[in-house]
Amino acid sequence: MDLEVGAIIAGKVTGITKFGAFVTVAPGKSGLVHISEISSTYVSDVRDHLAEGQEVLVKIIGVDQTGRMNLSIKAASAPAAETTTTAPTTQPRQNQPSVAAEPSFEDKLKRFMQDSDSKISGLRQYSDKKGSRRRGR
Repeated sequence: MDLEVGAIIAGKVTGITKFGAFVTVAPGKSGLVHISEISSTYVSDVRDHLAEGQEVLVKIIGVDQTGRMNLSIKAASAPAAETTTTAPTTQPRQNQPSVAAEPSFEDKLKRFMQDSDSKISGLRQYSDKKGSRRRGR
């Protein structure tokens, strides 16, 4: 088995932590998949994406001086994503509705600004009322 940087190999999740998951790739050889290397989307909890005992495909992205391996699941799945781009145009069209259903960054920003302005005006009204009561006494 070739355990060098750039190799894509199968492994088994042996432990899950807040910051990632430990994956055994060969007998006596394991490495860490950092939370940022699990998926191309945001990962808030590793357990939402992985489970102990699960078989995963990982890419070795680094080996430090002590021999610890840094692994990536999203880098291992990148070649699969490249092959789908060369597939017929019907496949990307199937993915478009799910992408279109998510609001754009500008829509999210506009919503945030509206909510923020609303909260600020409510706080100002509350503080104005509170301040006028004290002055009247």
